[in-house]
Amino acid sequence: MLTLTQHLPPDEDAVTHFTLSLTAEDRTRSRHRFTTEEGQAVYVKLPRGTVLRDRDRLATETGEILVLVIAKPEPVLTVTGNSAIDLVRAAYHLGNRHVSLEITATYLRLEVDSVLKSMLQQFGLTVIEEVAPFAPEIGAYGHHHGH
Repeated sequence: MLTLTQHLPPDEDAVTHFTLSLTAEDRTRSRHRFTTEEGQAVYVKLPRGTVLRDRDRLATETGEILVLVIAKPEPVLTVTGNSAIDLVRAAYHLGNRHVSLEITATYLRLEVDSVLKSMLQQFGLTVIEEVAPFAPEIGAYGHHHGH
């Protein structure tokens, strides 16, 4: 089993040996065993509180073996509105509920929750259930809370 101890930023030119597809929750696990897409068992051993992002790279202690981290598609709600203020208002209400939230200029994305879906639809927003990569904000203090 490979032990991955180095967290490296994205580098499109880097040659990687393995690919590790992880959900948003998995990308918050700083000490965990996973299996790469190629079937290689790996143990991620990073400083506590490390949050991996899509396209980050992991390496062994010697840096000889590189693993590309990919945001694995997972069930999510994707929220769109008629204006930016619609999304800001929705983000405000979701933030008050401490919901893990991906924020972009054109949509919000959160974990599937029927109560929140109904609330957002009552605000006049379009809410679509889909399977897509989920990249929630890390938060002001650098950690991610899943609810």
